[in-house]
Amino acid sequence: MPKAYLILLLAVFAETIGTTALQASQQFTKLWPSVLVVVGYGFAFYLMALTLKVMPVGIVYAIWSGLGIFFIAVIGFVVFGQKLDWPAVLGLSMILAGILIIHLFSKTTGH
Repeated sequence: MPKAYLILLLAVFAETIGTTALQASQQFTKLWPSVLVVVGYGFAFYLMALTLKVMPVGIVYAIWSGLGIFFIAVIGFVVFGQKLDWPAVLGLSMILAGILIIHLFSKTTGH
C-alpha cells in the first residue's frame, strides 16, 4: 500500500476519533471529549493535506469522507446503540463499494 494511502487512513481514523468525541462531548459541555474533537480534527486535516501532495483533492476527499461515514455509522451502532435500518446498511455498503472501486480501478489515485 502506498505511503499516501497509509497517511490518508490515519487521517480517517483521526477524523473518526474526533467525531466520536463530538458525540461524547455532549454539545461541547464536557471538557476532555471537546479537546479530543479539536485535536482529532486538527490532526485529520493535517494528514489529509499531506496526501494532497500526491493525490487529487476529489479522490482524497471521497475516500476520507466515505470511510469516515462508514466508520462513524459502525461506531454509532456499537458504542452509542444507534440503530441502522436496511436502507441505511444498503447505503453504507454502496459508499464502501464506491471507495473500493476508486481504490482498485481508478488511475487517478496515485497507485
